[in-house]
Amino acid sequence: MKKIRLAIASIVMMMGFLVVAQPALPAQAINVFEQCKDNADAAVCKSKGDNAESIMGTVIDLMLYALGIISVIMIVIGGIRFATADGDPAGIKSARNTVIYSVVGLVVAILSFAIVNFVLGEF
Repeated sequence: MKKIRLAIASIVMMMGFLVVAQPALPAQAINVFEQCKDNADAAVCKSKGDNAESIMGTVIDLMLYALGIISVIMIVIGGIRFATADGDPAGIKSARNTVIYSVVGLVVAILSFAIVNFVLGEF
């Protein structure tokens, strides 16, 4: 049983490392309003993203992304706690609850992201 727990914890830690070790894309700044010189009828030129719906959509999306990232981090932490519980029933229960609640949080984040985008008409 210890070997299975160690294997699961190792897999979870490797997955967490792979997520963290992804190469960062270089930052690029572009001017999306540059096309307004040639085509003033473009949608970006008309609205310029300053309406309440787009601002709220952006805020909600950022909060849902943060919730998803936090959930994945907590899953990794729960896996580490599970591996280091060393047979302690209270530690195992605590680690299991951490993973379960993190998975529930991740599912809620995914479902709420889908619902928000469906309501805003972007899905």
